[in-house]
Amino acid sequence: MKSALAVLLGLAALVVLLLIWAVGMNNKIVRLDQRVDAQWAQVQNVYQRRADLIPNLVKTVEGAANFEKSTLTEVVNARASVGKVQIDASKAPTDPQKFQQFQAAQDQLSSALSRLLVVVERYPELKANQNFLSLQAQLEGTENRISVERGSFNEMTRQYDTYIKQFPGSIIAGFRNFQPKPYFQATAGSEKPPEVNFNFGNSSRATNK
Repeated sequence: MKSALAVLLGLAALVVLLLIWAVGMNNKIVRLDQRVDAQWAQVQNVYQRRADLIPNLVKTVEGAANFEKSTLTEVVNARASVGKVQIDASKAPTDPQKFQQFQAAQDQLSSALSRLLVVVERYPELKANQNFLSLQAQLEGTENRISVERGSFNEMTRQYDTYIKQFPGSIIAGFRNFQPKPYFQATAGSEKPPEVNFNFGNSSRATNK
């Protein structure tokens, strides 16, 4: 009887230890998951900040005489395309295809803005526009922030994905259906913010050399 009781107590202790271990593993995955979601919200915030700047930027730039309308149209259309990608701002997506669509739309907008800023350098009269100069500073800061927040998101996602794919975290992740999350991928020009340089005097001298 005593030996049987000892075995039962041993098994009970083992079960308790396994439960404590499982709860600990689960809680760590939850914390990592929430960190990724929080950082995803930060990424969304800076992207929204950029989107909010664009209407004023376009309105200011289109006031320049004979400004290239096709460039403005490209920016406006790219901004509209971003709005068409429906994605939860509070929770990082697990669907790679949906994430890819989101990144492609944002990178298209980055590319359109880059081309707009290059064209703007041909219109020196804009350098005297205080509203334009203010938008320049805000856009430059926002683009830099986007790069920083995307990098932080990728790092937190890497930590989460690594943990749920490695043993023994994979056991709890599979049981609780925690899914891997996709990363931002480096595409043409997306690994760094667009060049935002409105120093027309220097640009002019560089061109004439």
